[in-house]
Amino acid sequence: MEHLSSSQINLFLLCGLKYKYQYIERLPKPFKPSALAFGSALHSTISWVHKREMEGKKVSADIVLKIFDADWYSQKTDTEIRYKENERELGLIILGKQMLQLFLEEPRKPVKGTEVPFTIPLINPRTKEDLGVTLEGFFDAIESDDTIVEYKTSATTISQSDVDNHLQLTAYGYAFEQLFRKPAKGFKIVNFVKNKKPKIVTTETERGIANYEAFFFLVKEVLKAIKVGAFYPRPGYWCKECEYRDLCPLWRASIVQRKTEPEGVLANGE
Repeated sequence: MEHLSSSQINLFLLCGLKYKYQYIERLPKPFKPSALAFGSALHSTISWVHKREMEGKKVSADIVLKIFDADWYSQKTDTEIRYKENERELGLIILGKQMLQLFLEEPRKPVKGTEVPFTIPLINPRTKEDLGVTLEGFFDAIESDDTIVEYKTSATTISQSDVDNHLQLTAYGYAFEQLFRKPAKGFKIVNFVKNKKPKIVTTETERGIANYEAFFFLVKEVLKAIKVGAFYPRPGYWCKECEYRDLCPLWRASIVQRKTEPEGVLANGE
């Protein structure tokens, strides 16, 4: 293994078996969850807005919404988008445009970088131990005062606690210091909440050397598990949208159990 990303680390922690299917066996995905398609289209459009603004050009809402249409269409060209129950493509497109309208109306700091890629060595910030692999990724945005911004879409508002413990922000703060030899000014998650009445919630947080040491320790342990092939499945609500669920023995077993349960009897026997 030559590199890791925060997405890979998060996926391994979420479900080792899915990590194996995706990154070790590199199995093709038969569909794309609608939440992933929605988030990708929104990210691409916001990045386009940032690039235009960095060039000193004005952006109109009409053009931004057309860019979103194009970004959404691109999500459908490579694979099928699978929607949740009672979810429709048109409804998501309308929701995305409502969110972008809110984004354009809110006061924003200028950015000096958008979708900025990085590749850095994974080195303990205190002991200088080198794991021999690199950390790869990209910053969604870096504001003019060196604040790192991460854009997220979710069904409910991300809590302050979850932002304070957000692995991706920690990885990005670690990468920023490695790249620029100075700490980031701040960290924030801009959360696009997919309610019937959509809203944008911005939550700020901090990071320091203790966070980066803990991140290094976590990555080191994840690497150990990957190298010995410890790819344990971890069932949860996320299984419903997993692209590999039909391959998973635990998912297949849960389907069989639901089919064989007597009608009117709950799974816990109550």
